[in-house]
Amino acid sequence: MEVAEAVPEFADAFPFEEFNRMQREAVPALVERDDNVVVAAPTGSGKTALAELAICRALAADGTALFVAPLRALTNEKESEWERFEEMGYSVYVVTGERDLDPRRARRADVLVMTPEKADSATRKHDSPRYSFVTDVDVVVIDEVHLLDSEHRGSVLEVVVSRFRRLCDPRVVALSATMPNVEDVADWLDAPPACTFEFGDEYRPVDLHADVTTYVHGDNSFADKYRRLYKALDRAEPHLRDDGQALVFVSSRQDTVRAAEKARDELAERDIPMGARGDYDFHTDAEDLDNDTLHKSVLDGVAFHHAGLSKNDKDRVEAWFKEGKIELLFSTSTLAWGVNLPARCVVIRDTKYHDPLEGEVDMSPLDVLQMLGRAGRPGYDDVGYGWVVCDNAEADKYRRLLREGKEIESMLAGSLPEHLNAEIAMGTVHGLGDVMDWLETTFYYRRAQSAPDDYDFANVRERVRGVLDDLIEEGFVRASDDLGLTPTQLGVLTSTYYLDMETAAGFRDLTERDELDENAVLRTVAQSAEFESVSARRDEREAVASVLGGRGDALDAGPRKVLAILYGAMRGSTPPELRSDAWVIRQNALRLLAALAEFLERFDRPAGANLAHRLEARIDTGVPAEAVELTALDGVGAGRAHRLADEDITSVADVREAGRDGLVDAGLSGGVADAVVEQAADLPDVTVEWGDFPTSVARGENAMREVTVRNDGGSARVALRVTATRDGGDGETVEMSRETAYLDGATTLPVGVFGADDDALVYGIEVRFPESALDTVRFERLVRID
Repeated sequence: MEVAEAVPEFADAFPFEEFNRMQREAVPALVERDDNVVVAAPTGSGKTALAELAICRALAADGTALFVAPLRALTNEKESEWERFEEMGYSVYVVTGERDLDPRRARRADVLVMTPEKADSATRKHDSPRYSFVTDVDVVVIDEVHLLDSEHRGSVLEVVVSRFRRLCDPRVVALSATMPNVEDVADWLDAPPACTFEFGDEYRPVDLHADVTTYVHGDNSFADKYRRLYKALDRAEPHLRDDGQALVFVSSRQDTVRAAEKARDELAERDIPMGARGDYDFHTDAEDLDNDTLHKSVLDGVAFHHAGLSKNDKDRVEAWFKEGKIELLFSTSTLAWGVNLPARCVVIRDTKYHDPLEGEVDMSPLDVLQMLGRAGRPGYDDVGYGWVVCDNAEADKYRRLLREGKEIESMLAGSLPEHLNAEIAMGTVHGLGDVMDWLETTFYYRRAQSAPDDYDFANVRERVRGVLDDLIEEGFVRASDDLGLTPTQLGVLTSTYYLDMETAAGFRDLTERDELDENAVLRTVAQSAEFESVSARRDEREAVASVLGGRGDALDAGPRKVLAILYGAMRGSTPPELRSDAWVIRQNALRLLAALAEFLERFDRPAGANLAHRLEARIDTGVPAEAVELTALDGVGAGRAHRLADEDITSVADVREAGRDGLVDAGLSGGVADAVVEQAADLPDVTVEWGDFPTSVARGENAMREVTVRNDGGSARVALRVTATRDGGDGETVEMSRETAYLDGATTLPVGVFGADDDALVYGIEVRFPESALDTVRFERLVRID
């Protein structure tokens, strides 16, 4: 069947002219019907074309398609790959982070691309103008729906699909690698038999021989990596000698580089003919690589590939591997989920990997099968060879996986509180009846029907009712007498910021403390449930102690490590021993601090909210505490902030005073200086007009006065506080009044002046900025008591 025959108006959207056997069988269901579709087919058999067919059908009807990609690293690749749609006049838009979102472009897009996590976040905010576009989706294409079985990400995908079906009921097209229980997914999505396809290994373009090879596990994990590497090379060697190619998967970006370097030496030692050093054109092209280590490696026929490489380097490695110039490629698992880059021999060197938040964890069975599925090059190989390198103790586990496959299970049970709270917070669940209706839309419920003993199906409803009771008891949800459910402020914040329930409860407890300081805020973040699996290796503990000194001594090793990374980030210097985990921990901490700032503001702790924002800015940029206000200016990061601070420009007021010439003298370019001065003019510029405020008052007399707080800069939400402090003595401060206002222009504050028993009082007007990292502004007036 030719593409032009099935979808004549979209023939140019496909990189080939004819569908293969698997694709032909699925075309009628995708093109001629409106039903939901589920397709399970071997890796490399051409499922991407089915996704594109579903998208084409939606576009033909002037609809909007959403493609849910399994990994963030793949979303940009899809945007690039689908320039074919752009050339036909359709708009493709990847929805990424909150700050980067262009709502106007998203609303106009014909094809949206998101990860499950981004789709979850966006649909939670569907009733906001910024994210209203998600309810206009006509078809949702789920790439790799077997991700449902992923321990940490499966429940997110599950609730996203259920939520879309409740919000706007789009057509759902779910694509998957081979899975034994495809019928469960079809039942969940109400895909009829005519639209449910289970293509077996006979549809693989190349037969697969997959097996396990073992190594002897030692006491040194570093040495074990090389034992596994030598085993991997043993399996790859006969194919390399026969002009075949090998793809070896390792656990981290850094390991791809190290393994490639070691493999080059080992292959030379084994006298395996490799490389294309005599190819002058290839040698010249290799000069354009951005990564020097990669440049040295590719000339010997060995390369590495990971998400941290530049797009130029990744594109070249992929092209050279397809052309056969690279014979041995080391990669992380991202390559297995994304680019179709098969090899005659695929070896999984590492079945475990280090997660900064979880410690050492097993690679998921889905990843293992996905990687092995890349074995065999269509049109070149009759058989693909896949090997899993593991120790003897795990050999039977992996042999069973290769023999029987992996049934897809629901992972929702472990995170039911978070997801049920989110549905109530969004307003899609209003009562107990809605809770049970929602439950029945989940894969969890359908899978429990299919495997009642494994899921204890008889008690599923009671289990969910118990979760709801806990949410009510812990203050996330409020129940009325007629079984109606409404979210509390705590529940809404927890959902909005994607928090673990235990973390949210800890944040609420912090808002109730009498005193808040830097250490209390950072300790609360470090002890969040999101970091509960962080562990500190022996060699890291001295580094942690050197950063913290005596701080955090009562904390366990994991939270102490997190706390040390946060303090290190604030001073712009993280010890080398902590750097491997620092980026992930820091990014999670920034998200948690943003959430905590919102908690503190909503629970009427404006000073605490401002403190959280200031700590967030310092951890993000490493600027000194006295210059943190500069981070409110776009374009002033750590380097420029330090440069300005060295010239005693540490605040927005200093920037205004310095002007363009002063900023240029401090080391900024003219263009940057102009932009910074312009932004400074748009930030609040607060002054106080005391009016007829007295300089003295008779003892025992009282008078009411009005003080004007004026903002001559950009408007902002502020917390205003009036205090009276004894001049001298113990300096005891009494809060006289406080209010929150949107300051645009001027506002007046009533201040009671009273003749106390002291010789003098200092009256203070404090202006705090709970939504930013701007410094608190304080104005004072001394009043003598006569």
